[in-house]
Amino acid sequence: MSKESLSKFIFIYAVFIALFHFYINIWGGISNLRFNAAHFSLLASLGFLTFRVSKHSSKDIIPIYDIFLALLASSIIIYMIFFEDSFYAVAHSNMRPSDLFYASITILLAIEILRRTTGYIIPIMIIIAIGYLLYFGQYLTGVFAFEGMGVHRFLYRMFYTGEGPFGPIATISATYVFMFILFSSFLMKSGAGDFIVELASVATSRLKGGTGHVALLSSALMGTISGSAVANVVSTGSITIPMMKNAKFKPMFAASVETSASTGGQIMPPIMGAGAFIMAQMTQIAYSTIIVLSILPAILYFISISFYIHIHAKKYNIAAEKTSKKAWPIVREGFHFLIPIAVLVALLIYGFTPTYAAGISIVVIIAASYLTKTKRMNFKLILEALAQGSQNMVVTGTLLVSIGIIVGVINISGIGITLSQLIIEWSNNNLFVALMLVSVAAIVLGMGLPTTAAYVVLVVLSAPALVGLMLDPATAALVSAGVSVPQATMYLLSAHLMVFWLAQVSNLTPPVCLAAFAGAAIAGTPPMRTGFKALSLGKAFYIMPLLFAFSPLITGTWPEKIEVFIFAIPGFMGIAAISEGFWDIKMTIFERALFAIATILLFTQDSVFHLKSYFDLIQITNIAGVFVLALAIFIHKFRYKKVSMQKVSQLI
Repeated sequence: MSKESLSKFIFIYAVFIALFHFYINIWGGISNLRFNAAHFSLLASLGFLTFRVSKHSSKDIIPIYDIFLALLASSIIIYMIFFEDSFYAVAHSNMRPSDLFYASITILLAIEILRRTTGYIIPIMIIIAIGYLLYFGQYLTGVFAFEGMGVHRFLYRMFYTGEGPFGPIATISATYVFMFILFSSFLMKSGAGDFIVELASVATSRLKGGTGHVALLSSALMGTISGSAVANVVSTGSITIPMMKNAKFKPMFAASVETSASTGGQIMPPIMGAGAFIMAQMTQIAYSTIIVLSILPAILYFISISFYIHIHAKKYNIAAEKTSKKAWPIVREGFHFLIPIAVLVALLIYGFTPTYAAGISIVVIIAASYLTKTKRMNFKLILEALAQGSQNMVVTGTLLVSIGIIVGVINISGIGITLSQLIIEWSNNNLFVALMLVSVAAIVLGMGLPTTAAYVVLVVLSAPALVGLMLDPATAALVSAGVSVPQATMYLLSAHLMVFWLAQVSNLTPPVCLAAFAGAAIAGTPPMRTGFKALSLGKAFYIMPLLFAFSPLITGTWPEKIEVFIFAIPGFMGIAAISEGFWDIKMTIFERALFAIATILLFTQDSVFHLKSYFDLIQITNIAGVFVLALAIFIHKFRYKKVSMQKVSQLI
């Protein structure tokens, strides 16, 4: 078969996979177990046809063994469908040789496709997890000891129950995640990417360092569509990074802005990457509730980066990039891009499931494209969008399904409960210390795991401990006993959001920071140094979890949330000034100390200092922070004017 024929076959197969998922997600007709098995079977087989065994293998031909592995992967769903009597046989603990074979081959294929797509870290974790459950757990002593499990029983629970790769996380991947990736693919094929960049350019044209703000805003808007940091960097960064360099931004700073802004796409509603869907499934909190409560934190994150851009622009005298373009002609030409996003948000708020909302919105994208004469989606573009959606899902889909093995081991062995108890014990019942421990774990996991995987693993291990430390002892005891306590729901969401935000650092943390590597490749800068700089700009990923834990930003009433939001804005300004050591001119140590004190007060609640608030909403500490910040700015401005006058007098 020629290279062209192979490409056509892969294209047609990818289109089939997308249509299969679209049909099942909208009209149903198959059980979750079989749908999840089909999801993995189809994506894994596509993965073996598109990802070679090593980086040095030729991409022009598909080796025979890859075709064999693809056929073997596709046979999993065939076995699941046509050997229905196996369900009844295994129910009586009678695993036949064919059952054992397919259960084993599913795990082995998952490990191999992960090795090809994500590297060695996750496959090694899966092997260690399985080894712990089957073999060496019984030789450990203390809290991590596990009596062991038979191979037959283990394979049964992995293949035929919801405790393994075809469990709840696979359901999320096959439904929510696939449909939103497909939605993103259709929107990009319709030309939305160029529209977003043009609109962001006009909106920020009057700001100092405007091109940096273009990158920030376009990445934020792109994040509402894709929810993928690397995809954001590649799509918007290929335009915005050269723009920033031409505007005299330092290349490394330009790459770091794009990297940190694109990583923020993962926390930008309404999609928020795959993590938000997993969060909704694990917490049983409505997806619409999660995205609504995530709006203010996401805005704060992007505001925090905008302060760094503003300071950099002042430091290197980068003026605003004024443009003759007007917003209205751009909106008029591309208003049809806004229709499917508006429909998606409206359907989610109205109460439709995310899967159904995404499906309807895909149809709306096609229909809306015919409201313009130049960007209509013809049959070819529709097929390309379907194929691209499937190909974009190979890595994410196989990753989520395979992570189900690790989660299954954690649940079966009970090690998750053990580690949660250890976190509480090590922190000595101190929420701040516990959060620091989780932060360290997030950094370690982030060095080897993608964002979604890091979140899933970490939240299973740490969320119960965090919730227990946020609740009062009586309520915590009821929750741990399995009693449903309504007021504990928001604390559960707060704990998940803490872990979710901390997990995002995996895109910025060297040595494995894929988003930073993508940005560095475009900017032509050292990848590691770019990663560290991006991590510096993305400090909000560490600060926001503290606000989730110690302020009512998530758990409070809306007036309380808005109060925290308003005072956090100057707080992030202070952090940027302290980090850069610059505002109008280089700051003195005394000025930085004043900024630091103001920042701490702006982020702090009265309860931290055991103060009694004399106002219904506004915290005394926040008011004090505003006064200290005003004093710091006044002193800095006074010194700046004095230095400027001295320079003028010297010139005279």
